[in-house]
Order: sequence, then structure tokens, then C-alpha cells
Amino acid sequence: MGNFDFVKTEWPQIHEPCARAESYVASDPRAACFYARRAVELLVTYLYDLKGYPTPYRDDLSARINAPEFTAGTGPKVAAKLNYLRKLGNDAVHQDRTIGPRDALGALKELFHVMISAAFFNFAHPDNVPTGRQFDPQLARRAAPLTAEEVQRLAQKFQEQDRKHREELERSRQEMAEKDAVIARLREEIAAGQAAKTVKDDHDYREEETRDRFIDLLLREAGWPLDDPRDREYPVTGMPTSSGRGRVDYVLWGSNGLPLAVVEAKRTRRSAEAGRDQARYYADALERETGQRPLIFYTNGQDHHLWDDAMGYPPRPISGFLTEDELGRLIARRRTRTPLSEEPINTGTAGRDYQQRAIRAVDAAFDAKRREALLVMATGTGKTRTVIALVEQLTKAHWAKNVLFLADRTALVEQAEEAFAKNLPDSGGIVNLLESRSGAGRIYLSTYPTILNLIQQKDDTGRRFGPGYFDLIIVDEAHRSVYDKYREIFEYFDAYLIGLTATPKEEVDRNTYELFGQEEGVPTDAYTLDEAIADGWLVPPQSVSFEGQYLRRGIRYADLTEDEKAEWDALEWDENGEIPDAVSAEQVNKILFNAPTVDNVLTTLMEQGRKVADGDRLGKTIIFAKSQRHAEFILERFEKLWPELGGRFAQVITHHSYAPRQAIKDFIVKDSTPHLAISVDMLDTGIDAPAVVNLVFFKDVHSPTKFWQMIGRGTRPCEDLYGPGQDKEDFFVFDFCGNLEYFNQQMEATQGSTQPSMSTRLFLTRAQILQALDVDAPDADARAGAADTRAVHADWLHRTVAGMNLENPLVRRHRFAVEKYSDAASWHRLDTAAVEELEPLAQLPTAVTDPDVDAKRFDILLLRGQLARLTADESTWESVALTVQEIAGKLEELFRIDAVRRHAELIQELTTEEWWQDATVAMLEQTRTTLRGVVRLIAKTRRNPVYTDFVDTLGTATPVELRQVTPGLNAKRFKEKATAYLREHEDDIALQKLRRGRQLTPSDLESLERMLVQAGGGAEDIERAKQTDGGLGVFIRSLVGLERAAVMEKFTEFLDEGRNSADQIRFVRMIVDELVERGVMEPGRLFEDPYTAKSSKGPELYFPPERVIQLADRLREVNLRARVPEAS
Repeated sequence: MGNFDFVKTEWPQIHEPCARAESYVASDPRAACFYARRAVELLVTYLYDLKGYPTPYRDDLSARINAPEFTAGTGPKVAAKLNYLRKLGNDAVHQDRTIGPRDALGALKELFHVMISAAFFNFAHPDNVPTGRQFDPQLARRAAPLTAEEVQRLAQKFQEQDRKHREELERSRQEMAEKDAVIARLREEIAAGQAAKTVKDDHDYREEETRDRFIDLLLREAGWPLDDPRDREYPVTGMPTSSGRGRVDYVLWGSNGLPLAVVEAKRTRRSAEAGRDQARYYADALERETGQRPLIFYTNGQDHHLWDDAMGYPPRPISGFLTEDELGRLIARRRTRTPLSEEPINTGTAGRDYQQRAIRAVDAAFDAKRREALLVMATGTGKTRTVIALVEQLTKAHWAKNVLFLADRTALVEQAEEAFAKNLPDSGGIVNLLESRSGAGRIYLSTYPTILNLIQQKDDTGRRFGPGYFDLIIVDEAHRSVYDKYREIFEYFDAYLIGLTATPKEEVDRNTYELFGQEEGVPTDAYTLDEAIADGWLVPPQSVSFEGQYLRRGIRYADLTEDEKAEWDALEWDENGEIPDAVSAEQVNKILFNAPTVDNVLTTLMEQGRKVADGDRLGKTIIFAKSQRHAEFILERFEKLWPELGGRFAQVITHHSYAPRQAIKDFIVKDSTPHLAISVDMLDTGIDAPAVVNLVFFKDVHSPTKFWQMIGRGTRPCEDLYGPGQDKEDFFVFDFCGNLEYFNQQMEATQGSTQPSMSTRLFLTRAQILQALDVDAPDADARAGAADTRAVHADWLHRTVAGMNLENPLVRRHRFAVEKYSDAASWHRLDTAAVEELEPLAQLPTAVTDPDVDAKRFDILLLRGQLARLTADESTWESVALTVQEIAGKLEELFRIDAVRRHAELIQELTTEEWWQDATVAMLEQTRTTLRGVVRLIAKTRRNPVYTDFVDTLGTATPVELRQVTPGLNAKRFKEKATAYLREHEDDIALQKLRRGRQLTPSDLESLERMLVQAGGGAEDIERAKQTDGGLGVFIRSLVGLERAAVMEKFTEFLDEGRNSADQIRFVRMIVDELVERGVMEPGRLFEDPYTAKSSKGPELYFPPERVIQLADRLREVNLRARVPEAS
């Protein structure tokens, strides 16, 4: 007697591999797992034939098990067991790892559960199924073991048999017909038997055992074979229990025999947090036993946490387990990792003070056990160089080995690749994942979609990028779409996270701050456009806005002259000959291209734009165009107006251009052609063109992130642009579409949400309809006859969730909810809590897809109507009715098509007001299902591009001061001019007192202020100098410094050779040198570079605490002498 004898009565062909599997359970675990998989394969094939399930997108076992129709039929719990047996069988055939008796016994137990369930629900005589039994190893017959080669040969043999069988079925129509007849009779017998069964399915499917095996699979995916007895249930002592003993669920051992991690698994439906303290005690016990403290994992099968308490980190969520190498790196860093505050910065890469400040801010955050940082740095200030220096620092300090750099565009990835190769040539390899998916290195660069796809891919060797693969992720231009679309990337990888953005910090949305673990409005560090301009690293814009008639208000037929109306009427607007009454401002330069409008813009540019070559040539200019056709029309008009400039002065540079990368390289060279680049999106971001002095906004922009990136195309300085010694000091912004005014508004902080995808909206709207039907609907009439409608929506939602593959790492994190709602019973009633629970599932990948975009749009429209009807949302109801009536009117014009004409009665009714007055949810659902397949036949009315010659005016130019830029601000230039003047007038009494460290009076300050005015300082410059820390006197002394004799006199006590060591003297002389050069020095500088070059303790390394205080007091006294004392 065997465990699977009950299968033999009705499924003899499936019984055979079941019996073979149990016969090898003790003697040959690998063969047992192989035959268990074979039994699953035959069972699934049989159920597909029996139930008539559609063939999935890929006809293999994995796709069949995970197809939504199949999962819905078997239930998610049985499907999980089938997947477990499939994967274990694959390992038995294809992997070299040990398959032990525990694996085989687990496989046979799961196979038994599967067969019990399948037989109970699909036998013609279900009462014969022994639901009260469990698998008994003692009943298994013994068979001689097979070699691994024999197992592989058997697998190949069965594959060949299956292939030939499929070919024979395809060739034999008659055999197929006979098979269909047999299946039909079998279905009748099974239906009768199922209807007559008298027992319930009271079988215990041992879900907790399945949970443990699911954890086993995740561990194996991370490379842990678990084939050593000490890997599981490892005994430890010293536990806080009555016996003092305990058993660790899993111990992950290193090759040196020391524990790398413990894993504590709690019951599936309990919180993973329940295992936290228990896992800590296990780690304590193993540390006492081995001398090495392991890392701590605790899990409930869905939610996993990693606790690196030895390094002082709190527990954190993690999407899976780490490999041996990854755990080994974390353990090794306990010895090798050094504080980032002590690690020098490569000033050759990031030599500017604000770049080093940003790096130190990240250092401080990471040293304080934070794992995220957000840097706000204006475009052109060297964000990439800053993070390259950070990567080098983190690598040398043993914080990071593998780094991932993410950007949203291919061009930015390529640019970053060049920057890393240039500035970090010894990084250990740079891999552009857009070009080499299998390359190996240390620095990886990718776009978001590419890495998201790679996360979900897996081959026979496992996942290439597991959760612990990267130590650091850098997000270039972090903004709301990253939060909405790609948050899964950062939740999947267990890595430090650094976000970069050029968007002003007050305009960064709050979800971006949340993603990078920052308080709203408080990034890790910020270096603004205003600061960069003040420091002379960037140049400011001179912005002017034009109130163009057509560009701002569009064109109305009624406003045209008679000649223009005639031209308007003669245009071929579309294939139907329909002539519009107006063209909106949005459609100007999209479907209507008016030559005078373009000519006005170009003429303004050529007359008022910044010139180079002694004023003879327009400086480098970018025109931001609305579309490819718009860009081409601009070029056409330019060459018509200025033919003498030849065909190379201006050029369209877009993704559709020939060799656009080469065109960009030519453009950024200061004196080469083209001088005028007309771009659509391609030059908005990611290019460094210092010679650009004119930007033309010939389109409207709605994203603040994009707007400031576009402004950043002109902010780079350029030496000798206008001639020797005549540097670029500003650039010109011409705005013809209202962008300057729009972005100068005080905008309220945004939540950072964007429009959900169509599939997400379909899912959520259906769920909300069920909630309204079950709980909320106030209108009983609206619900009339809605039972069938509810069943349709519940079935669609059920199939969609059932089609979510739990092997996908994006789905795994929601395993409990997916399993719950893969059960049809969960859809019997939905309340508010259920809809909230379903929201995260709406965005997950599923096998249920619909490629008909037009049909899905129609679905959303009618579903919104159903929800509006149920919730008494009159506004939405009226909007839906008007839109559907318009669609019905267009369908009426297609009655010549049979597929449309057969629904003529419904279509005509939809155009009437009467139909909508009494419409119910059921009527709307019938309309949706009836017409969704024909709405795609409605021809999209496409406007032909039309070219006109209507008189247009630009209006007067209005200067606009951008809120992010203080007008006239260039502190670096001001400082240079002031320093030169002051050096020439060192004999001034007030200046001498300042340089000699004497106390200043109010009249001295007035004299110094007059000197700044004479040096060419404007009111803004001087006011800014007064507002600096310390006031005007400190500002001027920072320019001219202090006399060495005055400083030496102040520090004589510290320079007493008899009382101080050589190191102490050298330290104080560093202070003297700085005061002589800069005039001021705050006491806090004593704990900064270069005073901390030998130790982070700074002066405390050389002086006792009381003398450090004396040193700081003298610095304060020196600084105070540059201030006027307040009246007492």
C-alpha cells in the first residue's frame, strides 16, 4: 500500500510518477524530487484539458501554473505548492547542489497535499479521497537510487515524449475530436460525482510547513543550499527560557565555519516583529559560542527584516535574503569600515567648498546611522562630480563595493558613464546596463525601467541582482515620477540611497523628501542657484517675457481680416473638410504654424540676443521648440530670413535628427557651428555648453524640475567669451509662452502624485464599485439589477490578482494580500478597509492584460459612470453622459459596418436624454460590454498641419526677475573689484585700523562703505556685504586680510618656544597664516580641514581643554575688532 494509491483509481497515468517519487524518498532524494515534478506536470496538463483553460503566453509549466485562470481554479495555496514542487524538481535536474532527504520528504508531503486537493475537486468519486490522512513515509516502497546523470536522461526522455505527443495531436484532427469527446464525457461524470459528494474537504494542508518551504526557496535563491543538518534547528544554550535552551530556525554559515546570520521564522499570519527579540537572543548565543556575532533576519514568510545590531543600526525591512558574499561583506565592515568624517575627500574631483560641504553633510548623515540623503544642487554646480567623489570616499572607507547610478534618460546615463570613467578610472569596472546586461564591474549605470526589468528577470543560476547586490544607489534628478513609478527599486535593494536634484528645495515635492528620509523642506544639503551665482560659479539670467497675441491667446476666426479668413477657409484642416472656428494657444505650433509668429520670435532673438565676435555674431543659442515639426518650421523660416548665414549656422537637434550626439558635440564648442540649436527635449537637460548666452522658450513648460534644468543650460560661466578678459557674466532668457510668470508664482507644496496608469485606474474603480454596491450606495434604484454587474467586476478583479506571480520580487512583498484575494471568497463583500488593502495590488504586474487601449479607455469611462451613479456624484455623471453621447454620435456614422450596425438600437438610445435619466448600473455595464469592442473603429480625427501667414504681434517686452535669482548678484566679481581697489588704497586710516586688528568706530565703517562704492559696488552688493556674518568690517577684512605683525602679537603666548612643542607651534602658525590671508576666522574652523588633517580632534590633539578655550577666545577677540561695539 502506498500513500498515492487513491490517485490510481481515476488517474493511473498521474499515479505512476507519484508512486515512483515516494519510492525514492529515502534512497534517492534527487530522483524523488524529479518524479514529484513530473507528477505535477502531468496533473497540470490534465487539468488544462479537463477545464479548458486557455493556453498561456508561454506554454511551459511555470506559465501554466501561474496563469490567472489556472490559479483561480486551484486556489493560491495549491498554486504555491505546485510552484514549490516545480522549482525543487528543476533544481534536482539542473543544479549541482545537494538534494537531501529533508528536501525529498518535504516534496512528497507537498505533493500529497496537491493530489488530495486536485482529486477532491476533480474526481468523479470524490468521497473516495482520504482527506483526513497525511503523508506517511513508512508506507513508501523502496527503490534503488539513480545517479544524477540518469535523472537528467529521464528528464530529457520525458521532454521528448511530451514534444512528440504534442506534434502528434496537432497532426491528428480526428484524434483531437475523439479527445474532446472523451473530455466532454469525463466532465459530465465529474460534475455528477462532485454534485453527489457527501464529505467536506477537512484535509489539513499544513500551511505553516509550506511557509517554511517558501522561506527555503528564498534562501536557496540567495545561494543557501541548506543541505547541512546544522543549517536548521541549530541548538543553542543560554536562552532566557526555563530550560535555557533553544533551536535557531536557520543559521547561515560562512566558509570559515562561523555564523554569518540567523533567520527566525514566525507563523505566516503573525507579524514578523514577533521574532525580533527571539532572534537577538539566538545571535547572543551564537556569538558566545563562536566569537562572531551573526546578522539577524526575522520573517513571517512575506515580511522580512534585517538587523545589523553590531554596527548600531536599527532593524530595517528587506525584500529577501543576502548571499554569502554579501553577508560576509557586512561582517567584514565591522573591522574595516572607517568613519566617513575621517576619510579625506578627493579635491581633484570635488574641489569646490560647497561640493565638499555636501559630501561632509552626507558623511555626517551616514555616520549617524542614516541610510538616505538628498542633495539639492543647482544645475551646473557639479552634482555628478560631487557624487563621484562620494563614491570614491565610500569605497576607500569600506562602506560600498557595488554602486548603482540611475537616471531617467539614456543621454544622462552616457554622460555619467563618461564622468565616472574620467574621474574614477580605478573603480574596478564601469558597466552601462543599457549596453551590457551581463557585464561585471563595480559601478553600474542604468535607467529606471532597465533596472526594474532586470530585478524581475531570473535564469537557471538565479537572480543576477539580489536585494543585497548594491551597497549604494545614486538617483540623478530625483523627483515625483521616481516616487510614483519606481519606488519598488529602492524598496527592493538594501542599499544606501543618495538623491540628487536641481529643483529648488522649496519646490521639491514632499514625497521626494519622504523617499530620501528627509524632513519636508530640509534636504541633507542645498546649494542654490542664487548661492552659486553669488559665489561666481554660475552666471545669472536676464529674463524678458513677451505677450505674444497668438502664442498666449490662440487664433479666433472672427478676429481675422477678410483676406485672412479666406486663407483660413482654403486650408485643408482634416480629411473631412471640417473648418474650426478657432485654434487654441496650445495648438499653435502644434497643428497651426504661422510664419509671422515665428519670424517675430527669430527677429527679436537676432536683434536683442547676446552677440559674440565683437558683436557680429549671435552667441550660442538654444530654442526650445514644441515638436519636431515646429523645430523644422523654425529652421525653415530662419534660413529664409537669413540666407546669407548659410545652412550650418542653425540646426535642428532632436532624437529624430541625423547623428544628434555629434551635433551636440559640435554645438558645445565655443566657436564652431551650429551657433543656433533648435531642440525638442534633447537639450533640455544633460548637456554642458558654457558658451550658451541665449535661451528661447518657444513652448510652455509645466514641470518645475524641467524648467530649472532648462534654465541651467545657460548658467555655466565661460572665460574670454567676448574677447580676452571679457568673460560671460550673464545670459538672456526670451520667454514667449508665459513660463517666467508661471514659475515665479508662490506655488503650494505638492504631494507629488501623478496620474495612475490606466490599468491601475481600472482596478481601483472596479474595487470602489464593489464597495459602493456592498456598503456605501445611497441610491437603491441605482443598485437595481446590479448583481450580475457585481459578479463581472468581482471576477475580473479576482482573475487579475490570481494572475500576480508570487515569484516576482515586486509581488512577493504583498504575498499575504495576493494570496488572500486570489481566493474568490474574498470578493464576496468589500468594505473601505478591503479597498485600502487592495490599493497596493493595483500597480502590481499581472498576467491579465488587455492590449486594446481604446476599449480600456471606454471601460474607464463607463466604470466612472457606474461609480458616479452609485455615489450620487452628479458632476461626474453629467461628464460621463456627455462623453458617451459624443461617442455614440460618432458610432452612428459607422452603421455601414456590420459590427456597429448590429448595436444600432442601443447606440441611438445613448444619444437621447431619456436613456440617461433612468440609466442604472446594470444598463451602463451592458453598454460597456456591448460597445467596448467597436469603439476602436471610430476614426481618430487628425488635424493636418496647416501653415499660415496671419499678422501677429509680440507686444512689449517685460523684464522678469526670477524668484530663485537675486537680481544683479555676482558676489565673486564684486569681491574681485573691491579687493583690487582696496589694495590700491591701503594707506586709508580706517583700512589700516582694520588690517592691524584695531577696534573700529562708526565713522570708520562709513569710510569703508564709501570705499566699496568707489570700487564699483552697487546698493545690492553693499547691502549683501552688511548682511554677512560679522557685518561690513568683517567682510572687508576677509578681502584684505590682517597684517602678520598684528596677528603674531595677539598669539605671542601661544608661540612661546619654551612652553610649546614644535607641533603646537606649527598648529598656531596655520591659524596665523589663515588670519593674515582671510582677516577672520571663526573658532569652529579649528575643527575643520586643514586643522583636522591628522586627527578629527583638531586642536585637542595638541592642547589641553583649557588652552583650546583660550585659543578660541583670541579668535573671537580678533573678529570682534572688525565690528563696531554696540552702545551700552
